[in-house]
Amino acid sequence: MLKINKWNVFFVLAVCVTAIYYIIPNIYGKSEVTALPKFLSQKQVNLGLDLQGGSHLLLEVDTKSVLKEKSEDLVDDIRKSLRKSKIKYSNLGSKITGAVVTITDPEKITTAKNSIKENIEKDILIEESKNKLNLFFSDQYIIDTRANTVEQSIEVVRKRVDESGTKEPSIQRQGEERIVVQLPGIKNPERVKALIGRTAKLNFHMLDPTTVELAEQRGKLPPGTFKALNSDPTAYEKQFVVKKRVLLTGERLKNAAATVDAQTGRYVVAFEFDKKGAKKFAKVTTENTYQRLAILLDNKVISAPQIREPITGGQGNISGNFSPETANDLAVLLRAGSLPAPIKVLEERTVGPSLGIDSIEAGKKALVIGFILVIVFMIIRYKAFGIVADFAIIFNIILLISMLSAIEATLTMPGIAGIVLTVGMAVDANVLVFERIKEEIRSGRSILNSIDLGYKFAIKTILDANFTTLIAALLLYNYGSGPIKGFAVTLSIGILTSMFTALILTKLIVTFWVLKLKPKRLYI
Repeated sequence: MLKINKWNVFFVLAVCVTAIYYIIPNIYGKSEVTALPKFLSQKQVNLGLDLQGGSHLLLEVDTKSVLKEKSEDLVDDIRKSLRKSKIKYSNLGSKITGAVVTITDPEKITTAKNSIKENIEKDILIEESKNKLNLFFSDQYIIDTRANTVEQSIEVVRKRVDESGTKEPSIQRQGEERIVVQLPGIKNPERVKALIGRTAKLNFHMLDPTTVELAEQRGKLPPGTFKALNSDPTAYEKQFVVKKRVLLTGERLKNAAATVDAQTGRYVVAFEFDKKGAKKFAKVTTENTYQRLAILLDNKVISAPQIREPITGGQGNISGNFSPETANDLAVLLRAGSLPAPIKVLEERTVGPSLGIDSIEAGKKALVIGFILVIVFMIIRYKAFGIVADFAIIFNIILLISMLSAIEATLTMPGIAGIVLTVGMAVDANVLVFERIKEEIRSGRSILNSIDLGYKFAIKTILDANFTTLIAALLLYNYGSGPIKGFAVTLSIGILTSMFTALILTKLIVTFWVLKLKPKRLYI
Protein backbone atom coordinates (compact mmCIF):
# COMPACT_ATOMS: atom_id res chain seq x y z
CA MET A 1 0.00 0.00 0.00
CA LEU A 2 1.23 3.49 -0.88
CA LYS A 3 2.21 5.44 2.25
CA ILE A 4 4.76 7.97 3.53
CA ASN A 5 7.62 6.26 5.29
CA LYS A 6 9.23 8.51 7.94
CA TRP A 7 12.61 6.84 7.50
CA ASN A 8 12.50 7.59 3.75
CA VAL A 9 11.74 11.23 4.49
CA PHE A 10 14.62 11.42 6.96
CA PHE A 11 16.99 9.72 4.47
CA VAL A 12 16.06 12.07 1.60
CA LEU A 13 16.46 15.16 3.82
CA ALA A 14 19.86 13.90 5.06
CA VAL A 15 21.02 13.38 1.45
CA CYS A 16 19.78 16.88 0.47
CA VAL A 17 21.62 18.56 3.36
CA THR A 18 24.82 16.61 2.59
CA ALA A 19 24.60 17.55 -1.11
CA ILE A 20 24.22 21.26 -0.27
CA TYR A 21 27.10 21.03 2.24
CA TYR A 22 29.53 19.69 -0.38
CA ILE A 23 28.34 21.73 -3.37
CA ILE A 24 28.64 25.19 -1.73
CA PRO A 25 32.50 25.41 -2.03
CA ASN A 26 32.23 24.97 -5.83
CA ILE A 27 30.48 28.37 -6.06
CA TYR A 28 33.72 30.06 -4.96
CA GLY A 29 37.17 30.21 -6.52
CA LYS A 30 40.23 28.32 -5.26
CA SER A 31 41.52 31.35 -3.33
CA GLU A 32 38.11 32.31 -1.90
CA VAL A 33 37.20 28.86 -0.56
CA THR A 34 39.84 29.07 2.20
CA ALA A 35 37.98 32.07 3.65
CA LEU A 36 34.79 30.07 4.20
CA PRO A 37 33.77 29.28 7.80
CA LYS A 38 35.47 26.19 9.23
CA PHE A 39 32.18 24.34 9.72
CA LEU A 40 31.69 24.35 5.91
CA SER A 41 33.46 21.94 3.59
CA GLN A 42 36.39 23.32 1.61
CA LYS A 43 36.53 20.42 -0.83
CA GLN A 44 36.02 21.21 -4.51
CA VAL A 45 35.88 19.40 -7.82
CA ASN A 46 39.36 19.64 -9.36
CA LEU A 47 39.64 20.40 -13.06
CA GLY A 48 41.88 18.17 -15.13
CA LEU A 49 44.68 19.18 -17.48
CA ASP A 50 42.34 19.40 -20.48
CA LEU A 51 40.04 21.86 -18.67
CA GLN A 52 42.27 24.22 -16.68
CA GLY A 53 45.58 23.84 -18.49
CA GLY A 54 48.87 22.89 -16.87
CA SER A 55 52.03 20.96 -17.68
CA HIS A 56 52.67 17.66 -19.42
CA LEU A 57 55.99 15.87 -18.86
CA LEU A 58 57.29 12.73 -20.55
CA LEU A 59 60.03 11.06 -18.50
CA GLU A 60 62.38 8.20 -19.31
CA VAL A 61 63.87 5.91 -16.65
CA ASP A 62 67.50 4.94 -17.23
CA THR A 63 67.13 1.23 -16.44
CA LYS A 64 70.58 0.52 -17.93
CA SER A 65 72.19 2.25 -14.95
CA VAL A 66 70.41 -0.18 -12.59
CA LEU A 67 71.71 -3.16 -14.56
CA LYS A 68 75.17 -1.59 -14.44
CA GLU A 69 74.93 -1.24 -10.64
CA LYS A 70 73.79 -4.83 -10.34
CA SER A 71 76.76 -5.90 -12.48
CA GLU A 72 79.11 -4.04 -10.12
CA ASP A 73 77.41 -5.65 -7.11
CA LEU A 74 77.86 -9.01 -8.82
CA VAL A 75 81.63 -8.35 -9.05
CA ASP A 76 81.70 -7.77 -5.27
CA ASP A 77 79.77 -11.01 -4.68
CA ILE A 78 82.23 -12.94 -6.87
CA ARG A 79 85.22 -11.43 -5.06
CA LYS A 80 83.81 -12.33 -1.63
CA SER A 81 82.95 -15.88 -2.71
CA LEU A 82 86.40 -16.59 -4.18
CA ARG A 83 88.25 -15.06 -1.24
CA LYS A 84 86.13 -17.08 1.19
CA SER A 85 86.96 -20.27 -0.74
CA LYS A 86 90.64 -19.18 -1.04
CA ILE A 87 90.59 -19.51 -4.83
CA LYS A 88 93.04 -17.32 -6.75
CA TYR A 89 91.64 -15.28 -9.62
CA SER A 90 92.46 -12.45 -12.04
CA ASN A 91 90.82 -10.15 -14.58
CA LEU A 92 87.64 -9.75 -12.50
CA GLY A 93 85.38 -7.12 -14.05
CA SER A 94 81.81 -6.18 -14.86
CA LYS A 95 79.96 -6.13 -18.19
CA ILE A 96 76.72 -4.34 -19.12
CA THR A 97 74.61 -7.30 -17.98
CA GLY A 98 76.95 -9.47 -15.98
CA ALA A 99 80.58 -10.08 -15.02
CA VAL A 100 83.65 -12.13 -15.99
CA VAL A 101 86.50 -13.63 -13.96
CA THR A 102 89.55 -15.75 -14.75
CA ILE A 103 90.40 -18.59 -12.35
CA THR A 104 94.19 -18.97 -12.00
CA ASP A 105 94.07 -22.73 -11.36
CA PRO A 106 91.97 -24.44 -14.11
CA GLU A 107 91.40 -27.46 -11.85
CA LYS A 108 89.45 -25.33 -9.40
CA ILE A 109 87.04 -23.94 -12.01
CA THR A 110 84.15 -26.20 -10.86
CA THR A 111 84.76 -25.39 -7.17
CA ALA A 112 84.81 -21.67 -8.01
CA LYS A 113 81.58 -21.98 -9.99
CA ASN A 114 79.77 -23.73 -7.14
CA SER A 115 81.10 -21.24 -4.59
CA ILE A 116 79.87 -18.27 -6.64
CA LYS A 117 76.50 -19.91 -7.35
CA GLU A 118 75.76 -20.13 -3.61
CA ASN A 119 76.06 -16.34 -3.21
CA ILE A 120 74.21 -15.01 -6.27
CA GLU A 121 70.57 -14.88 -7.40
CA LYS A 122 69.07 -17.86 -9.24
CA ASP A 123 68.36 -15.90 -12.44
CA ILE A 124 72.07 -15.16 -12.94
CA LEU A 125 73.56 -17.77 -15.27
CA ILE A 126 77.17 -19.01 -15.31
CA GLU A 127 79.08 -20.32 -18.35
CA GLU A 128 82.52 -21.94 -18.32
CA SER A 129 85.06 -21.09 -21.00
CA LYS A 130 88.43 -22.81 -20.35
CA ASN A 131 89.61 -21.15 -17.12
CA LYS A 132 87.09 -18.27 -17.38
CA LEU A 133 83.65 -17.89 -15.82
CA ASN A 134 81.14 -15.70 -17.64
CA LEU A 135 78.18 -14.59 -15.53
CA PHE A 136 75.20 -12.94 -17.20
CA PHE A 137 71.64 -11.98 -16.32
CA SER A 138 68.87 -14.07 -17.85
CA ASP A 139 66.30 -12.42 -20.13
CA GLN A 140 63.60 -12.76 -17.46
CA TYR A 141 65.91 -11.19 -14.86
CA ILE A 142 66.46 -8.17 -17.11
CA ILE A 143 62.73 -7.83 -17.87
CA ASP A 144 61.81 -8.05 -14.17
CA THR A 145 64.54 -5.59 -13.15
CA ARG A 146 63.42 -3.02 -15.70
CA ALA A 147 59.74 -3.43 -14.78
CA ASN A 148 60.45 -3.12 -11.04
CA THR A 149 62.68 -0.09 -11.60
CA VAL A 150 59.96 1.75 -13.54
CA GLU A 151 57.28 0.84 -10.97
CA GLN A 152 59.46 2.05 -8.09
CA SER A 153 60.24 5.24 -10.02
CA ILE A 154 56.51 5.91 -10.53
CA GLU A 155 55.87 5.55 -6.78
CA VAL A 156 58.75 7.89 -5.87
CA VAL A 157 57.67 10.46 -8.49
CA ARG A 158 54.09 10.30 -7.17
CA LYS A 159 55.27 10.88 -3.58
CA ARG A 160 57.43 13.83 -4.63
CA VAL A 161 54.67 15.46 -6.68
CA ASP A 162 52.14 14.96 -3.86
CA GLU A 163 54.57 16.42 -1.31
CA SER A 164 55.05 19.51 -3.51
CA GLY A 165 51.35 20.36 -3.08
CA THR A 166 50.21 19.67 -6.66
CA LYS A 167 46.52 18.76 -6.73
CA GLU A 168 45.35 15.62 -8.55
CA PRO A 169 48.40 14.87 -10.73
CA SER A 170 48.13 12.10 -13.31
CA ILE A 171 51.17 9.78 -13.27
CA GLN A 172 51.12 6.77 -15.59
CA ARG A 173 53.49 4.35 -17.25
CA GLN A 174 53.93 4.58 -21.01
CA GLY A 175 55.71 1.77 -22.82
CA GLU A 176 58.55 -0.07 -21.09
CA GLU A 177 60.70 2.74 -19.68
CA ARG A 178 58.64 5.94 -19.86
CA ILE A 179 56.37 7.81 -17.45
CA VAL A 180 53.77 10.46 -18.33
CA VAL A 181 53.20 13.13 -15.67
CA GLN A 182 50.33 15.61 -16.04
CA LEU A 183 50.17 18.52 -13.59
CA PRO A 184 46.85 20.43 -13.78
CA GLY A 185 47.11 24.13 -12.98
CA ILE A 186 50.95 24.17 -12.99
CA LYS A 187 52.03 26.80 -15.51
CA ASN A 188 55.71 26.86 -14.50
CA PRO A 189 56.79 23.31 -13.71
CA GLU A 190 60.50 24.04 -13.17
CA ARG A 191 60.46 23.39 -9.39
CA VAL A 192 58.40 20.21 -9.73
CA LYS A 193 60.62 19.08 -12.61
CA ALA A 194 63.72 19.64 -10.47
CA LEU A 195 62.16 17.56 -7.67
CA ILE A 196 61.22 14.76 -10.05
CA GLY A 197 64.54 14.63 -11.88
CA ARG A 198 66.89 14.34 -8.90
CA THR A 199 67.90 10.83 -7.94
CA ALA A 200 68.23 11.94 -4.27
CA LYS A 201 70.42 9.06 -3.17
CA LEU A 202 71.50 9.88 0.40
CA ASN A 203 74.54 8.13 1.86
CA PHE A 204 76.56 8.62 5.04
CA HIS A 205 80.37 8.14 4.77
CA MET A 206 83.36 9.05 6.88
CA LEU A 207 85.67 11.77 5.62
CA ASP A 208 89.31 10.75 5.16
CA PRO A 209 91.68 13.04 7.08
CA THR A 210 93.72 13.44 3.89
CA THR A 211 92.94 16.70 2.11
CA VAL A 212 92.49 16.92 -1.66
CA GLU A 213 95.59 19.14 -1.91
CA LEU A 214 97.74 16.58 -0.08
CA ALA A 215 96.39 13.74 -2.23
CA GLU A 216 97.26 15.72 -5.38
CA GLN A 217 100.79 16.31 -4.09
CA ARG A 218 101.19 12.57 -3.52
CA GLY A 219 99.74 11.86 -6.94
CA LYS A 220 97.11 9.42 -5.71
CA LEU A 221 94.20 9.05 -3.33
CA PRO A 222 94.44 6.85 -0.22
CA PRO A 223 93.15 3.28 -0.81
CA GLY A 224 89.38 2.88 -0.47
CA THR A 225 88.58 6.57 -1.01
CA PHE A 226 87.19 8.83 -3.73
CA LYS A 227 86.91 12.55 -4.41
CA ALA A 228 83.50 14.22 -3.97
CA LEU A 229 82.51 17.77 -4.86
CA ASN A 230 80.82 20.13 -2.43
CA SER A 231 77.18 20.72 -3.39
CA ASP A 232 77.66 24.41 -2.49
CA PRO A 233 80.06 25.88 -5.08
CA THR A 234 80.52 29.04 -2.95
CA ALA A 235 81.83 27.09 0.08
CA TYR A 236 85.48 27.29 1.18
CA GLU A 237 86.04 23.53 0.80
CA LYS A 238 85.35 22.72 -2.84
CA GLN A 239 86.22 19.00 -2.68
CA PHE A 240 86.55 16.26 -0.10
CA VAL A 241 88.33 12.92 0.14
CA VAL A 242 85.60 10.48 1.20
CA LYS A 243 85.89 6.86 2.30
CA LYS A 244 84.06 4.53 -0.06
CA ARG A 245 82.41 2.44 2.63
CA VAL A 246 78.73 3.40 3.02
CA LEU A 247 77.90 3.51 6.73
CA LEU A 248 74.20 4.27 6.38
CA THR A 249 71.74 5.06 3.56
CA GLY A 250 68.68 7.26 3.24
CA GLU A 251 66.48 4.16 3.14
CA ARG A 252 66.63 4.13 6.94
CA LEU A 253 65.14 7.63 7.24
CA LYS A 254 61.80 7.75 8.99
CA ASN A 255 61.10 11.46 8.56
CA ALA A 256 62.68 14.71 7.34
CA ALA A 257 61.52 18.30 7.69
CA ALA A 258 62.82 21.81 7.01
CA THR A 259 63.34 23.81 10.21
CA VAL A 260 65.36 26.73 11.64
CA ASP A 261 68.42 26.07 13.81
CA ALA A 262 67.88 27.85 17.14
CA GLN A 263 71.61 28.63 17.54
CA THR A 264 72.51 29.90 14.07
CA GLY A 265 69.08 31.04 12.84
CA ARG A 266 69.71 29.28 9.53
CA TYR A 267 67.51 26.78 7.75
CA VAL A 268 68.47 23.13 8.24
CA VAL A 269 66.87 19.79 7.41
CA ALA A 270 66.08 17.77 10.52
CA PHE A 271 66.02 14.01 9.97
CA GLU A 272 65.01 10.97 12.01
CA PHE A 273 66.01 7.34 11.47
CA ASP A 274 63.89 4.26 12.04
CA LYS A 275 64.84 1.86 14.86
CA LYS A 276 67.50 -0.04 12.91
CA GLY A 277 68.89 3.17 11.41
CA ALA A 278 69.03 4.87 14.83
CA LYS A 279 70.92 1.92 16.30
CA LYS A 280 73.43 1.93 13.45
CA PHE A 281 73.81 5.73 13.54
CA ALA A 282 74.50 5.55 17.30
CA LYS A 283 77.22 2.95 16.67
CA VAL A 284 78.82 5.04 13.88
CA THR A 285 78.87 8.24 15.97
CA THR A 286 80.18 6.37 19.02
CA GLU A 287 83.07 4.72 17.15
CA ASN A 288 84.04 7.87 15.24
CA THR A 289 83.83 10.66 17.83
CA TYR A 290 85.72 13.84 16.81
CA GLN A 291 85.94 12.65 13.21
CA ARG A 292 84.03 14.21 10.32
CA LEU A 293 80.95 12.58 8.87
CA ALA A 294 80.21 13.19 5.17
CA ILE A 295 76.55 13.35 4.14
CA LEU A 296 76.34 12.80 0.38
CA LEU A 297 73.34 13.46 -1.84
CA ASP A 298 73.78 12.12 -5.37
CA ASN A 299 77.54 11.78 -4.74
CA LYS A 300 77.94 15.43 -3.70
CA VAL A 301 78.75 16.46 -0.13
CA ILE A 302 75.91 18.54 1.28
CA SER A 303 77.25 18.58 4.84
CA ALA A 304 80.42 17.39 6.61
CA PRO A 305 80.01 18.00 10.35
CA GLN A 306 82.36 16.86 13.09
CA ILE A 307 80.96 14.20 15.41
CA ARG A 308 81.42 15.80 18.83
CA GLU A 309 79.54 13.18 20.84
CA PRO A 310 77.63 9.94 20.26
CA ILE A 311 74.14 10.55 18.84
CA THR A 312 71.90 7.87 20.30
CA GLY A 313 68.46 9.39 19.65
CA GLY A 314 68.46 8.63 15.92
CA GLN A 315 67.99 12.31 15.06
CA GLY A 316 70.22 14.91 13.46
CA ASN A 317 70.39 17.97 11.25
CA ILE A 318 71.75 18.52 7.75
CA SER A 319 73.16 22.04 7.60
CA GLY A 320 74.17 23.98 4.52
CA ASN A 321 73.56 27.16 2.64
CA PHE A 322 69.80 26.50 2.49
CA SER A 323 67.00 28.90 1.64
CA PRO A 324 63.50 28.08 2.96
CA GLU A 325 62.59 26.61 -0.45
CA THR A 326 65.75 24.52 -0.94
CA ALA A 327 65.51 23.17 2.62
CA ASN A 328 61.89 22.20 2.04
CA ASP A 329 62.72 20.61 -1.33
CA LEU A 330 65.50 18.52 0.23
CA ALA A 331 63.12 17.40 3.00
CA VAL A 332 60.56 16.40 0.34
CA LEU A 333 63.19 14.39 -1.53
CA LEU A 334 64.32 12.59 1.60
CA ARG A 335 60.77 11.77 2.71
CA ALA A 336 59.81 10.46 -0.74
CA GLY A 337 62.94 8.35 -1.01
CA SER A 338 65.57 8.07 -3.71
CA LEU A 339 64.88 7.07 -7.28
CA PRO A 340 66.17 3.60 -8.18
CA ALA A 341 67.53 5.03 -11.45
CA PRO A 342 68.18 8.44 -13.02
CA ILE A 343 65.24 10.03 -14.87
CA LYS A 344 65.47 12.17 -18.00
CA VAL A 345 62.80 14.62 -19.21
CA LEU A 346 62.16 13.76 -22.87
CA GLU A 347 59.26 16.09 -23.55
CA GLU A 348 57.66 19.05 -21.81
CA ARG A 349 54.45 20.78 -22.90
CA THR A 350 52.46 23.57 -21.32
CA VAL A 351 48.73 23.41 -22.06
CA GLY A 352 47.30 26.93 -22.25
CA PRO A 353 44.10 27.93 -20.45
CA SER A 354 42.36 28.77 -23.74
CA LEU A 355 42.01 25.07 -24.60
CA GLY A 356 40.53 24.44 -21.17
CA ILE A 357 38.05 27.33 -21.50
CA ASP A 358 36.93 26.11 -24.94
CA SER A 359 36.49 22.59 -23.60
CA ILE A 360 34.47 23.83 -20.61
CA GLU A 361 32.25 25.97 -22.83
CA ALA A 362 31.66 23.09 -25.24
CA GLY A 363 30.84 20.80 -22.33
CA LYS A 364 28.49 23.36 -20.77
CA LYS A 365 26.74 23.85 -24.11
CA ALA A 366 26.23 20.11 -24.59
CA LEU A 367 25.00 19.74 -21.00
CA VAL A 368 22.54 22.66 -21.23
CA ILE A 369 21.13 21.60 -24.62
CA GLY A 370 20.74 17.97 -23.51
CA PHE A 371 19.23 19.11 -20.20
CA ILE A 372 16.63 21.40 -21.87
CA LEU A 373 15.62 18.79 -24.46
CA VAL A 374 15.11 16.12 -21.79
CA ILE A 375 13.07 18.48 -19.58
CA VAL A 376 10.82 19.61 -22.44
CA PHE A 377 10.29 16.03 -23.62
CA MET A 378 9.35 14.83 -20.11
CA ILE A 379 6.81 17.65 -19.56
CA ILE A 380 5.18 17.06 -22.97
CA ARG A 381 5.13 13.29 -22.59
CA TYR A 382 4.21 12.88 -18.90
CA LYS A 383 2.78 16.28 -17.86
CA ALA A 384 2.74 16.60 -14.01
CA PHE A 385 4.80 13.44 -13.61
CA GLY A 386 7.24 14.90 -16.12
CA ILE A 387 7.72 17.96 -13.88
CA VAL A 388 8.53 15.64 -10.96
CA ALA A 389 11.06 13.77 -13.13
CA ASP A 390 12.63 17.10 -14.22
CA PHE A 391 13.07 18.13 -10.60
CA ALA A 392 14.75 14.78 -9.98
CA ILE A 393 17.15 15.43 -12.90
CA ILE A 394 18.14 18.84 -11.48
CA PHE A 395 18.73 17.37 -8.04
CA ASN A 396 20.57 14.45 -9.65
CA ILE A 397 23.17 16.83 -11.15
CA ILE A 398 23.51 18.67 -7.81
CA LEU A 399 24.01 15.37 -6.01
CA LEU A 400 26.51 14.16 -8.63
CA ILE A 401 28.67 17.30 -8.36
CA SER A 402 28.51 17.23 -4.56
CA MET A 403 29.75 13.63 -4.52
CA LEU A 404 32.59 14.52 -6.89
CA SER A 405 33.46 17.36 -4.50
CA ALA A 406 33.35 15.07 -1.46
CA ILE A 407 36.00 12.77 -2.97
CA GLU A 408 37.85 15.76 -4.55
CA ALA A 409 37.66 14.05 -7.93
CA THR A 410 39.32 15.47 -11.04
CA LEU A 411 36.86 16.48 -13.73
CA THR A 412 38.08 16.06 -17.30
CA MET A 413 36.38 16.40 -20.68
CA PRO A 414 35.44 12.69 -20.71
CA GLY A 415 34.06 13.27 -17.21
CA ILE A 416 31.78 16.01 -18.56
CA ALA A 417 30.68 13.53 -21.24
CA GLY A 418 29.79 11.14 -18.41
CA ILE A 419 27.63 13.85 -16.78
CA VAL A 420 25.86 14.56 -20.08
CA LEU A 421 25.18 10.83 -20.47
CA THR A 422 23.90 10.71 -16.88
CA VAL A 423 21.29 13.39 -17.69
CA GLY A 424 19.93 11.17 -20.46
CA MET A 425 20.09 8.04 -18.32
CA ALA A 426 18.51 9.76 -15.30
CA VAL A 427 15.04 9.70 -16.88
CA ASP A 428 15.22 6.05 -18.01
CA ALA A 429 14.07 4.75 -14.65
CA ASN A 430 11.29 7.35 -14.45
CA VAL A 431 10.07 6.42 -17.94
CA LEU A 432 9.88 2.73 -16.93
CA VAL A 433 7.94 3.60 -13.76
CA PHE A 434 5.56 6.04 -15.49
CA GLU A 435 4.79 3.63 -18.33
CA ARG A 436 4.10 0.89 -15.81
CA ILE A 437 1.72 3.22 -13.89
CA LYS A 438 -0.12 3.98 -17.16
CA GLU A 439 -0.59 0.25 -17.81
CA GLU A 440 -2.00 -0.30 -14.33
CA ILE A 441 -4.45 2.61 -14.73
CA ARG A 442 -5.62 1.23 -18.11
CA SER A 443 -6.30 -2.13 -16.44
CA GLY A 444 -8.76 -0.38 -14.12
CA ARG A 445 -6.80 -0.15 -10.88
CA SER A 446 -7.09 2.78 -8.49
CA ILE A 447 -4.63 5.70 -8.52
CA LEU A 448 -2.91 4.64 -5.28
CA ASN A 449 -2.69 1.01 -6.42
CA SER A 450 -1.37 1.98 -9.86
CA ILE A 451 1.42 4.16 -8.43
CA ASP A 452 2.36 1.57 -5.82
CA LEU A 453 2.49 -1.30 -8.33
CA GLY A 454 4.21 0.90 -10.95
CA TYR A 455 7.20 1.46 -8.68
CA LYS A 456 7.10 -2.07 -7.27
CA PHE A 457 7.15 -3.89 -10.64
CA ALA A 458 9.60 -1.51 -12.37
CA ILE A 459 12.23 -1.57 -9.62
CA LYS A 460 13.62 -5.01 -10.58
CA THR A 461 14.15 -4.02 -14.22
CA ILE A 462 15.71 -0.71 -13.17
CA LEU A 463 18.14 -2.36 -10.75
CA ASP A 464 19.17 -5.02 -13.30
CA ALA A 465 19.80 -2.45 -16.05
CA ASN A 466 21.75 -0.06 -13.81
CA PHE A 467 23.72 -2.83 -12.10
CA THR A 468 25.05 -4.17 -15.42
CA THR A 469 26.00 -0.63 -16.52
CA LEU A 470 27.72 -0.06 -13.18
CA ILE A 471 29.79 -3.24 -13.67
CA ALA A 472 30.90 -1.96 -17.10
CA ALA A 473 31.82 1.44 -15.58
CA LEU A 474 33.87 -0.21 -12.79
CA LEU A 475 35.73 -2.34 -15.35
CA LEU A 476 36.49 0.81 -17.36
CA TYR A 477 37.87 2.44 -14.23
CA ASN A 478 39.98 -0.59 -13.31
CA TYR A 479 41.51 -1.22 -16.72
CA GLY A 480 41.24 2.15 -18.46
CA SER A 481 43.76 5.01 -18.69
CA GLY A 482 43.34 8.54 -17.25
CA PRO A 483 40.60 9.96 -19.56
CA ILE A 484 38.65 6.66 -19.49
CA LYS A 485 38.83 6.62 -15.69
CA GLY A 486 37.40 10.16 -15.56
CA PHE A 487 34.45 9.04 -17.66
CA ALA A 488 33.98 5.89 -15.53
CA VAL A 489 33.96 7.86 -12.25
CA THR A 490 31.22 10.30 -13.31
CA LEU A 491 29.22 7.50 -14.95
CA SER A 492 29.42 5.28 -11.82
CA ILE A 493 28.38 8.08 -9.47
CA GLY A 494 25.71 9.17 -11.97
CA ILE A 495 24.18 5.66 -11.97
CA LEU A 496 23.97 5.65 -8.15
CA THR A 497 22.47 9.17 -7.95
CA SER A 498 20.00 8.36 -10.76
CA MET A 499 18.69 5.31 -8.90
CA PHE A 500 18.28 7.37 -5.73
CA THR A 501 16.38 10.17 -7.45
CA ALA A 502 14.21 7.84 -9.55
CA LEU A 503 13.32 5.17 -7.00
CA ILE A 504 13.28 7.13 -3.73
CA LEU A 505 13.02 10.88 -4.37
CA THR A 506 10.36 10.87 -7.12
CA LYS A 507 8.31 8.21 -5.32
CA LEU A 508 8.32 10.32 -2.15
CA ILE A 509 7.23 13.45 -4.06
CA VAL A 510 4.49 11.59 -5.97
CA THR A 511 3.26 9.94 -2.74
CA PHE A 512 3.04 13.31 -0.95
CA TRP A 513 1.18 14.82 -3.90
CA VAL A 514 -1.35 11.98 -4.22
CA LEU A 515 -2.02 11.55 -0.48
CA LYS A 516 -2.32 15.27 0.29
CA LEU A 517 -4.14 16.58 -2.81
CA LYS A 518 -6.03 13.33 -3.59
CA PRO A 519 -6.45 13.88 -7.36
CA LYS A 520 -9.36 12.03 -8.98
CA ARG A 521 -7.48 11.56 -12.23
CA LEU A 522 -3.79 11.18 -13.15
CA TYR A 523 -2.56 13.21 -16.12
CA ILE A 524 0.24 10.99 -17.31
